[in-house]
Amino acid sequence: MSAARAELIEDAGGAAADDQFFRSRPFLEAEGVTHTLRIESEEGELVGPLIVRDIPGADARDGTSPYGYPGLSFGSRGGLSLAPTSIDWSATGLVSVFIRHALGPSPLAEATERNVVQIADPELPPKSRPSDRRQVRRNLEAGYELELVPGDAATAAQRAGFLGVYEQTMRRTAAAGHYFFGADYFERILQAPRTWLALATAADCTLAAASIATVSDGYLHYYLSGTADSHLRDSPMKNIVARLVEHSAELGLPLNLGGGITPGDALKEFKRGFANRQLTWLTSELVCDADTYEQLSSSRAAAGYFPAYRA
Repeated sequence: MSAARAELIEDAGGAAADDQFFRSRPFLEAEGVTHTLRIESEEGELVGPLIVRDIPGADARDGTSPYGYPGLSFGSRGGLSLAPTSIDWSATGLVSVFIRHALGPSPLAEATERNVVQIADPELPPKSRPSDRRQVRRNLEAGYELELVPGDAATAAQRAGFLGVYEQTMRRTAAAGHYFFGADYFERILQAPRTWLALATAADCTLAAASIATVSDGYLHYYLSGTADSHLRDSPMKNIVARLVEHSAELGLPLNLGGGITPGDALKEFKRGFANRQLTWLTSELVCDADTYEQLSSSRAAAGYFPAYRA
């Protein structure tokens, strides 16, 4: 008999606490979360948001965490390491589940080391490259101005400006379609408590770069950002990040800058210039119905993709 049991609750949930962006109702609604995954065990209860989806070409469903670091909450106690094989998944009716954990240890054993994220921790000596400091100073001397606006106070023009530079960046980097979130998404998430829109405006009053920052799970997160094509040479995002490092110190929270797209890429190297420590981010790839999973995946060359049948 399994030591734990999983079930789905048809409710997107939404934490009431102001410091839980990745479980706040504005974020979960923007992400299209449909259910709460609940895992009951002798040690306690795990809960987390889930997007349940139909599997194309099959009379079956699977689930995935929303974007970011939503994780599975385990109340006030820590140290849980529950083996996925000890969980009875049958009541969920799902073939598989992909979990993006919050930063830190995973409450599920055998989690995958997915990426290394860069952290600017105000409790450690600050780090910045001389070249970055010079660029930040040059931009300020050239008339760049920085503004940090609470999310719910951002004007329509400021939100539209962010969307413009963000989409320019996504097109410039040939990002996948699901990274083009759209205006409604950003309008929703900026209604969550403790979100900010960081804006860098050039001397000609054009928006040069912008980023969304938010608090969740004991971190200030550098969440989504973009730079205008016309201002790339000035690297105004360095001014944005420098301001967010200051803001994280004001809040007394480490700043999660995230990682790169591929190991050692330019994005990761940019973030390393401001980071004074690193942290491994974890995910869990859970097969809930092994027979159906194997049947759906048998003709796919997944090359490490999970779930294999969606490769």
